[in-house]
Amino acid sequence: MNDSVFGDSVDALLQARESRNWLSALPSRPTSEAEAYAIQDEVARRLGPVVAWKVGARTPESEPFRAPIHADTLFFDTTALPAAMFQVIGMEAEIAYRFAKDLPPRAEPYTREEVLDAVESVHPAFEIVDTRFAGFGSQDWFSHMADQFNHGALVVGPAIADWRSLEPLKERVTLVVDGEQKIETVAGNSAGEPVRLLVWMANSGAVSLGGLKAGDVVTTGSHIGTVMVPAGSTSVAVYGTMGTYELTVG
Repeated sequence: MNDSVFGDSVDALLQARESRNWLSALPSRPTSEAEAYAIQDEVARRLGPVVAWKVGARTPESEPFRAPIHADTLFFDTTALPAAMFQVIGMEAEIAYRFAKDLPPRAEPYTREEVLDAVESVHPAFEIVDTRFAGFGSQDWFSHMADQFNHGALVVGPAIADWRSLEPLKERVTLVVDGEQKIETVAGNSAGEPVRLLVWMANSGAVSLGGLKAGDVVTTGSHIGTVMVPAGSTSVAVYGTMGTYELTVG
């Protein structure tokens, strides 16, 4: 990254996190995916070690996109988070994979089988999407990409049994907020089959920050879109075969 061009945007994103004075725009807006990732990666390096990732795609055939996640926004088996953590609270019910082995960058691409063999467990998960800008969705695509792709927190539920038998494209997912059903979908993830995303992460997505590591969690995109909820609400994700997971943000 050319620090003289994008260093001010890195600084602005970090200052917004600290001060909670939200940005009207980046001082230097990225105009390409490469520029957006350069800003994203530099923010990640300054925030500390990467312990998880979010990855998604607009369609089952399109190039995936990703963002790194840090320990201060990664939670396991948590049922409540403070609303004060967030500017906005966008609930996304997802499927997350935790890795048991390192997959460091290498010249030869990892195969699907190698990536699956490195997975330790699969979990229901909530990602809460948020923003460092003054208004969710108020910026261009590359600016939101630079801002950790709207990540707020990742809450990982208990591991499911026999995860290799899971069929994500057949998984029914329902979101209930304060007792009211908001959405029900089957194959609701725009990215399609999630293992494709994991392979992309191993071969491309995580390479600039050292590759995937044992213990990392990779969450593979929302099955319900983004449902905005108020502070104090309780969201329940009901999966067809993966159980039920509940989270209160208040």
